[in-house]
Amino acid sequence: MCVDISLGGKVAVITGGARGIGLETSITLAKHGAHIAIVDISTEYLESSVKEIEKHGVRALGLVADATRRDQVEKAVNDIIKEFGQIDILVNNVGAYPRKAFVEMSEEFWREMIDLNLTSMFLFTKAVVPHMIKRTYGRIINMSSITGLYHGVPGLVYYGAAKAGVVGFTKCLAAELAPYKITVNAVAPGPILTPGVRSIWSTEDIKIQELVNPLKRFGLPRDVANVIVFLASDYAEFITGQLIVVDGGLTFVNPRQVVKEILALRERGEL
Repeated sequence: MCVDISLGGKVAVITGGARGIGLETSITLAKHGAHIAIVDISTEYLESSVKEIEKHGVRALGLVADATRRDQVEKAVNDIIKEFGQIDILVNNVGAYPRKAFVEMSEEFWREMIDLNLTSMFLFTKAVVPHMIKRTYGRIINMSSITGLYHGVPGLVYYGAAKAGVVGFTKCLAAELAPYKITVNAVAPGPILTPGVRSIWSTEDIKIQELVNPLKRFGLPRDVANVIVFLASDYAEFITGQLIVVDGGLTFVNPRQVVKEILALRERGEL
């Protein structure tokens, strides 16, 4: 049996949609027929991203908005409704993860990062859900992470807290919106080779990640985008309140075995 996911006629909103996983998700949804609205805080990649999406024969809209500002979020959602008349799919993807030691972290920084990685999700969902309720249809996919849920990472205390919060947000919201035929799910990527990761990870770190992963490669944006497309489709209409981990099996690797592999590689001069 060949599964052909069709999203023709659907309208998808992707926050942080101009680069990385957000852009790959936008393009992949477009390939399956969805019209796309990407919302990003920067104009740098917005125009080129819209053009890339339109190559797949769908309508695309690029909007600039700060996802942590309620007024800007509401304006963006209203503009999307005016342009397309509906919103069927919301992908809450916006986020950032600059490293900072906990002892050096100010309360201002904490609030800024929690707002970006968690409160933004509340604001966009709050603005979109009434439109979904009216039509008794919707697919909401939230971006979580293995950080904070399965792995503790130094310098990312705020990120782990926010991404764990995404899971609680997802599960409780799924229960609340189920009567309206709106599903709410979350995706938790492991390390994914995005432009952002390439800029902060060393060549050695990337090589180690590839070697210790059970599937022997780094995750790619398409790996996450494909799961999001499935969750946005009617094939996932009976799935809600779930967290899907996309990490190539990294979270079940035995840490002791990982250390042995790295030491052996270094002894052989391969690292």
